[in-house]
Amino acid sequence: MLIKKLCNAVGPSGYEGEVRNIIKEEIKNYVDDIKVDNMGNIIAHKKGNGPKVVVDAHMDEVGFIITGYNDDGTLRFGALGGINPKIIPSKVVLIGDKKLPGVIGLKPIHLQNKDERKKPVPYDKCCIDIGSNSKEETKKVVKLGEYAIFDTKFSKFGEGLVKGRAFDDRMGCAVLIEILKENYNCDLYGVFNVQEEVGDRGAYVSAYNIQPDIGIALEGTICADMPGVPKYLMATEIGKGPAISIMDRTSIFNNEITDAIIKVAEEKGISHQRRRAIAGGNDAGAIHTVGDGAKVATVSVPCRYIHSSVSVASLDDYENTVKLMKEYLKTL
Repeated sequence: MLIKKLCNAVGPSGYEGEVRNIIKEEIKNYVDDIKVDNMGNIIAHKKGNGPKVVVDAHMDEVGFIITGYNDDGTLRFGALGGINPKIIPSKVVLIGDKKLPGVIGLKPIHLQNKDERKKPVPYDKCCIDIGSNSKEETKKVVKLGEYAIFDTKFSKFGEGLVKGRAFDDRMGCAVLIEILKENYNCDLYGVFNVQEEVGDRGAYVSAYNIQPDIGIALEGTICADMPGVPKYLMATEIGKGPAISIMDRTSIFNNEITDAIIKVAEEKGISHQRRRAIAGGNDAGAIHTVGDGAKVATVSVPCRYIHSSVSVASLDDYENTVKLMKEYLKTL
C-alpha cells in the first residue's frame, strides 16, 4: 500500500532521503524527466502545451534534532518543525539512521509542584532516555545533530480510517504520485519539496527555477471534528472529502482556481469541503511569491492530530482528493 510505505518511511526536515528514494522509484515510469536539485527537491516533469502548472507536496515531517548530552546519559533536543510541547512527554522515538530507540522523559506528576502541573512542559525540561548510564556511553552511539522521529507504524483503523505518522504531508505525496500516473495537456511539474515544516525552504528554490503560472499545494491539513469543539472551529471534517482552502497565514488563494476546482467536484459528484480556518501555511506561500508570481490554491486531505505522534485520516477522503485533482488537471 503506497500510503503505508510513505508514512512508515523516515523523513524529518533536512533528512528526507528515505522518502525521496521511494518517490523516485514510484514515479520513474510515468514522467518525462526527473531532477533532484541541490536542496533535495524532486522535480518531475510531464511535458505539455498548456499552462505551466506546479502540483506540490512536501516530503518532510516534523521531528526532533539532538542538541546536547546530559551527565546521566540522556539527550537534550529541539524541534524540527512545529511540535507542541504538550504532546511530547513519554513518547517513544527513533534516533538517526540506525533508528536507535529512545523515550522522551520528564519529571513524574507526583514530583511536580502546583505551577508545573498547570503549564505545558518546555523542551528544556524534557530529555531523551536511550538507556545509557553516562554521557561518555551516549556519545559513542549518538552524535550531535542527529534527528529523531516518533516511533509510530501505519495501520488501518475503524471503518475506512487509517492511523500513522507523518500524514502531513505523506498524504499529499501519495496523491501526487497517483496524479502523475495519468496524462494531461498542461505542462505539468510534480514537485516533492523538502523542508516545508521549517519555512517552505525547498519550495522557494523549486518554484524559482520552474516559474509556474499555477501552483497547487497538496496537504494533510488540520481537522478537529471531535467532542467539545464548536462547529465553527472545525476547520475540516473527516469523511467529507478533500478540503479546498480559502486563505492561510502565507497565502490568499486565487478565486478563479478554487472556483474551478469546486466546479469540477460538483460536476463529477466528488465529495469536497471548504477549509474553514486560516491558520498555518504551506508551500503555496513560497510558490506564489517568486518571479512574476503564480496563481495558487491548496487542496488537502483532512487529518486529525497532525504535528503529533499519530494522525488519523479517511481513505475515502484520500481517494476523492486523487479523483478531484486528476479531473481538475484535465480541464487545463
